[in-house]
Formats: sequence, structure tokens, C-alpha cells
Amino acid sequence: MTAETTEAADSPEASGDDRTPPDAATGGKPAAPGPRALAWRRRRASAARFWKEYRRHRAGVVGLAALVLFALVALTAPLTVGSDVESVTDAPGRPLESPSGHFPLGTDQFGRNLLGLVIWGSRVSLLVGLLAAVLSVAIGALIGVTAGHFRGWYATVAMRVTDWFLVMPTLVLAIALATVLSRSLGTIVLAIGVTTWPTTARLVRAQTLAVESRPYIERAKALGGGHWHIMSRHVLPNVMPLVLAQTTLIISSAILAEATLAFLGLGDPTVISWGGLLQDAREAGAVSSGDWWYLVPPGIAIAVVALAFTLCGRAVEAVLNPRLGVSR
Repeated sequence: MTAETTEAADSPEASGDDRTPPDAATGGKPAAPGPRALAWRRRRASAARFWKEYRRHRAGVVGLAALVLFALVALTAPLTVGSDVESVTDAPGRPLESPSGHFPLGTDQFGRNLLGLVIWGSRVSLLVGLLAAVLSVAIGALIGVTAGHFRGWYATVAMRVTDWFLVMPTLVLAIALATVLSRSLGTIVLAIGVTTWPTTARLVRAQTLAVESRPYIERAKALGGGHWHIMSRHVLPNVMPLVLAQTTLIISSAILAEATLAFLGLGDPTVISWGGLLQDAREAGAVSSGDWWYLVPPGIAIAVVALAFTLCGRAVEAVLNPRLGVSR
């Protein structure tokens, strides 16, 4: 066997070794990972630190466990109760039956299983709460970041509009929008989202002003960074922790607002939600007749979910800003 044949047989390609050959410029050591790999490594390490700190907040862990349970119940509702639970013509029981072995939470005014209705209604209530909170935070973050970055006349006008929304009763504005527009889930999401964003806008603008006063923002501008580069690459990553914490806190308010609008009869009458169940109970006279099983289950579900999101939001806020001193 010649020397060339021996060298070819010992090469990585011939032996099937896919290891990266050492770089001569680095003294025979493997090449360092690229910027993208380093960024993902930092993100994984940051997520691990966040989860480690979050687990120290017992209330936040309890709230997260409750939310996971409600999410599983909502996702598996088509398998556990089925869509026929909404049917009025095929109701399995008599109207307003008290809780029993066959109907653990009793029946409603049409004889439908109230336990199945509560489980099915969790899908709508949680979905509307999440979408409304995302819309509210998105509007608030957009106005807050742009007002803090551009300043001048734009910031003045944006903050005056924000102040106007702050002093106006949120529920009254939501009721007005839900009354003018057609009754649908999209209307409820829009009514809640466009009336609850001012608080987020104020918080994000204050954080944006603090970030843009730092020296590295001046260096980025001196190196030719444009408005979009500054806002997307420098400002937005620094305000995202605040936006995340604000989102978890707003979701609970959005769920309560959806239940209130549905209770007032402004929701979609063709879908089942926790607020809609309370409105049906009011119409059926459950309060005056003492049919407590018609009122208590959806009310408890709303209260527990709102409390769980609040506990998670406080825990997230404490982890991202330890100076708040939130108890564990």
C-alpha cells in the first residue's frame, strides 16, 4: 500500500468521521460556535434560570398548576363531554334538577348537564380572555414603544389619547362597542382589547424612555442605526419582560370582562361560556328560586382562573424584577 493510499484511508471522509476538523488558525482546537448557536445557548440558559427562580414562588406554582389543569380540561372537552352537550332538544335530564350522582352539578333550565356545560364553556372563556389580552398588550406595547422612541408631537398626542382612555370607564366603553357591533366572539375580543391597553402603554413608554437613555443606544445611533433597528433590536427585547408580566395580569381582567359582557347579554348567544351560563341562570330566576347549583359552578370557575392568572403574573413580575419584593 502506497503512502497516498494510507493517507486517504486515514482521512475523516473515508473513515465516516463527521467531526469538524481542527482549525489551524485556532491552534488545532475546534472552531467556536457561531453567533446563532451562542444566542440560542444564552436563551436556553436564561429560560432555565427563569424557571428555577419561578419555582421558588409557591403561589405562582399553584397558579400555574391550576392553569395547566384548566387548559387540559378545555382542550379535551370535545372528547370528554362532546359537542352535543349544547343541544337543547336532546337534553338528558329535567329542567333545574339538583346535583345527583347522574348530574354532579345538576341541570340547567333546559335539562342539560351543567358539568358538561361548565367544561365546554371553559374553551370560549379562556380563548376570549387570551385573545383579548394579546390584542390589548399588542396595542399598548406598540403605542408605548413608539411614543417613548419618537417623542415630540407624536408622543404628546399618543399620551393624551392614552390619558383619555385611562379616565374613561373601561366597562362602559366595552359595553358601548359590544352594543354597536354585531354579537360575536370577535366583537367581545375587540371591545375588551381596545379598551384595556392604556395601562400597558404607560408602563412600556416609561421603560422605553429608561432604555433609550443608556449609552449603548447612543452608540447604536452614532453607528447609523435607524429607528426600526433601535426599536426592534435594542428597545423591544428590554421591554418584553414587562410586556410578558403585563399579559399574564391582563388575562384575568379580560376573562372577568368577557363574563361581565356575557352576563349583561352582550355576548354571542349561540356559544356557551361561563358568563353566558350566569346570564342564563339570571334569566331562569335561579337567584330567587334558590337554584344555587346553576350559579356557583361557573362563578367559581371564573374566580379560580382569574386568581390563577393573577398569581402567575405576580410571580413572573417578581422573577423579572426582584426589587418589587413580592412575597413567595
